[in-house]
Amino acid sequence: MDIKDTICEAIKKAADSAVADGIFPAGELPAIVLEVPPKKELGDFATNVAMQSARVFRKSPRNIAEELVKRIEGEWLDRIDIAGPGFINFYLKSNVLYDTLASIINKGEAFGQLAKKDIAPIQVEYVSANPTGPLHIGHGRGAAAGSALVNLLRAAGYPVTSEYYINDAGNQINNLALSVNHRYLELLGKADEATFPENGYHGADIVDTAQRIIKKDGEKYLDMSEDERLAIFKELALKEKLAALKEDLEAFNVTFDVWFSERTLHPDMVNAAVDVLKNNGKIYEQDGALWLKSTEYGDDKDRVVIRDNGVPTYLAADIAYHKNKYERGFGKIINLWGADHHGYICRVKAAMSALGFDAEKLDVRLLQMVRLLRGGELVKLSKRTGQTITLSELIEEVGTDAARYFFVMRSMDSQLDFDMDLATSQSNENPVYYIQYAHARICSIFRQAEENNLKAENPELALLVEETEINLINKLAEYEDEIEKAAKEYAPQRIARYAYDLAGCFHSFYNQCRILGVDEKLAEARLALVKATAHVIRHALGIVGVSAPERM
Repeated sequence: MDIKDTICEAIKKAADSAVADGIFPAGELPAIVLEVPPKKELGDFATNVAMQSARVFRKSPRNIAEELVKRIEGEWLDRIDIAGPGFINFYLKSNVLYDTLASIINKGEAFGQLAKKDIAPIQVEYVSANPTGPLHIGHGRGAAAGSALVNLLRAAGYPVTSEYYINDAGNQINNLALSVNHRYLELLGKADEATFPENGYHGADIVDTAQRIIKKDGEKYLDMSEDERLAIFKELALKEKLAALKEDLEAFNVTFDVWFSERTLHPDMVNAAVDVLKNNGKIYEQDGALWLKSTEYGDDKDRVVIRDNGVPTYLAADIAYHKNKYERGFGKIINLWGADHHGYICRVKAAMSALGFDAEKLDVRLLQMVRLLRGGELVKLSKRTGQTITLSELIEEVGTDAARYFFVMRSMDSQLDFDMDLATSQSNENPVYYIQYAHARICSIFRQAEENNLKAENPELALLVEETEINLINKLAEYEDEIEKAAKEYAPQRIARYAYDLAGCFHSFYNQCRILGVDEKLAEARLALVKATAHVIRHALGIVGVSAPERM
């Protein structure tokens, strides 16, 4: 708990005490806001909570402040004053702030990594796009948000496994093979021998795959039956698409602990899941098909699990897959899905309940749509292919760092307008540039300090008394609590915002406080402060998945 939380907790306890003594009527205390006063003589922190709570406690702000002050205590506290109509000013003991900074400095690179939590592991499954073509910008948002969430949970001490579910079975893979087959025949002047599949893939990448097959193997597949050719093309195309997909993700700073193949579910694991549902009385037969009684769990209608021709539905595979997740012992299962999967959540949770699992362990987060803007206009199509803009194209235009930060900086459940002009601008309006420039500026300071043989081995931190110095120390002190809160909320955007705010505190400090050319002891203290700042910026950017350059 940082000093701000300590003060807020003391205020809450004082209010509860006054309520218990009958001085205040029962009521909910408004949110407590602490600010650093404009002048040091007004204290280290100030709050207007007495004025904000006047309606709740039905007293004048001044009387509320007086009653609270009587009851606030702590070893950290030097004294409290009441100013004006009811502002409460806190004066901390001089050692509190500097002890906090010293602790941060002493932790070094370990600051920001919280203690390991002794709980069942969490699984985060994300992206899981069909390996039938390149990733698009929607997948990019899922990749950035999912990997940032994994990084965040690990920083908070949670045991985490990241997983990609490879949809390598079913009609989409058959259609991939049919699409490649048609392009193969087309390129060899035999297009009349195959019809392009109704749900085939029209991307230029399919043509590229067919061209690579011809370049490597020529026309040898023409002598085969179509079934033989399709079986070969299915494996060749799947291997190529999956390799390209992994390459795009690695370029986007995304890796996975587990790549789970849908094929491994068929037929045994799917049949086993269906058998359990049958034994539990949660499946019935109608018109030759097997139906899940999902309406018993809030779904709007029952769902087909096995079609009348004996072929499992996609839901059947998903039921088997999630059954497998539960059986692997995860304490929490987090899925990041696209917004178009909203209606699918209920039926998967229904199936888990029907299998006898705790459906509350499954937490599905929906990623809302991304709109790309250039010059204030909506960008819909790729310049290269005339189709949906791919993740690799976005990276090529704005870079991995900007793309990742912009994807992560908003909550997953909010629509994102991605301003490509802003993402590529080198100005303080670009949040990525603003944060990275703060880190590069610090690195420049250290290069100059080294040239001047200036070190900060035993800094006198009590020399840091300027307002911007205090603000920067307080911001650093918030970091580990921010990680804990963000992890509990599954909210990596909080870390993106924190990094931006910390960079703002540093820039303000830099503009107000010289580091070189001042008294050596003061310079050493400030150097220690900026060293701690550099580490926290790097750590926060690392969670978001963004680099911290030393030069810009």
